[in-house]
Amino acid sequence: MLLQDRTILITGVLTPSSIAHTCARVAQEQGATVVLTSFGRARSTTARAARKLPVEPEVLELDVTDQAHLDALAPQVRDRFGELHGVVHAVGFAPAACLGQDDGLFAASWDEVATALQVSAWSLPALAKAVRPVLGRGGSIVGLDFDASVAWPAYDWMGVAKAALESASRYLARDLGPDGVRVNLVAAGPLRTVAARSIPGFSQIDGVWQERAPLGWDVDDPEPAARAVVALLSDWFPATTGEIVHVDGGVHAIGAAGPPA
Repeated sequence: MLLQDRTILITGVLTPSSIAHTCARVAQEQGATVVLTSFGRARSTTARAARKLPVEPEVLELDVTDQAHLDALAPQVRDRFGELHGVVHAVGFAPAACLGQDDGLFAASWDEVATALQVSAWSLPALAKAVRPVLGRGGSIVGLDFDASVAWPAYDWMGVAKAALESASRYLARDLGPDGVRVNLVAAGPLRTVAARSIPGFSQIDGVWQERAPLGWDVDDPEPAARAVVALLSDWFPATTGEIVHVDGGVHAIGAAGPPA
């Protein structure tokens, strides 16, 4: 029971296929009290997904681009749960022009790019700041990532946003370390979520994994990524911060496809 007697806030649960939904299930199985966030019309969808978890969690209203929501988060947590022990950042969005366009990076306007950066990268430090008053020493913030060290087909401005997310996590590790709070990312391989299906070139990215993953890769199984998230939320990594843990079947370590199996 890695998370016994711990309260974990998890963003980004939309449907049961969401990586965050599996994180919530595994966290509950490991003893955690889980709290979800959602907002607007998506909140009813999140609530339906929440009912499929072993224990139906409360869903708090949170739009990470709304300062009023961010300001209200810590008081809500304090009133209902006292404190948090961990946070999962699973928020990402980019307008259609930012992904899979024939012109690549040239297709999107600044306003579209700004939206992608705000939701997918700026939201990590914004969320960390919002929960800081109720996140005690030994706390852990874990974000979901997709390897931004190289350029991928069709990923375009979302890849740039993920690079910003990775950099932001390192600076947060620096800034929150004195509080005893760890900040890490889990870089998962491609998974067939609702968000992934909206990427026009997802099949090209998936094809890379089928060719190069030494351990193989199942695009329909978020469990390995979720287990890594839960491990980082626990106290089994007490001196690890500013790290990116790759849960991708080994693709990040392989420079070219190997011989056919």
